[in-house]
Amino acid sequence: METVLIIADDADFTRTVMGRWQTERCVPAFTLLSSELWNGSTQASCDLAIVGPVSMPRLDVILSALESGPAPVVCVLDDSSALPAMKARHPRIIVVRQYDGWADMLVVLGNEILKRVDALAQMRQAEQAAASNQRLATLGRYMLEMRHNFNNALTSVLGNAELLLLEPGAFSAQVRDQIDTMQSMALRMHEIMQRFSSLEAEMNCAEKSSQNETAAPSHAYAIRF
Repeated sequence: METVLIIADDADFTRTVMGRWQTERCVPAFTLLSSELWNGSTQASCDLAIVGPVSMPRLDVILSALESGPAPVVCVLDDSSALPAMKARHPRIIVVRQYDGWADMLVVLGNEILKRVDALAQMRQAEQAAASNQRLATLGRYMLEMRHNFNNALTSVLGNAELLLLEPGAFSAQVRDQIDTMQSMALRMHEIMQRFSSLEAEMNCAEKSSQNETAAPSHAYAIRF
């Protein structure tokens, strides 16, 4: 759940914002602070910061700190003449005027910002997943490319182990046990490589089936058209 930080010294402002947001289908969690209680550490745990009525010296300090943080910031001013100077001092902060119906506009704006924050978070997760999949795909391609070389080396090991085991009196019992272990492990690795080949065939078959299913509706539509 998204978290909205509200910093204001006017309790009516806070109640108005929360009351209006409660009428929405999706309601975020709220963290409420006055300017005296704000210490700058809370901004890292919110997805959106809203700054309401605060005395001017503290307002600039709060906005400067929030502006350097990761969360978007909306500042609501009741003095329209202060908007140009505020925007000039804090270009990264969204500054709006407290006019009639301002709560509706603020909640709509806040919801859109939270949707964007959520979309960016999902995009970063998708990028991380794509990077991880790319690493796995690179490893898989290398394994496929080296499969034949590995099988050739494995066949050589297995063949030599079997030839050595055909000479019962040439080695001691301990050495024969070691050769037998080599043969067993070589057979096990051969089974693993066979499973790789089976998986490749299954994936190719599934990919062709998916392509055929995707192409069929388009073809049918073209015929009807």
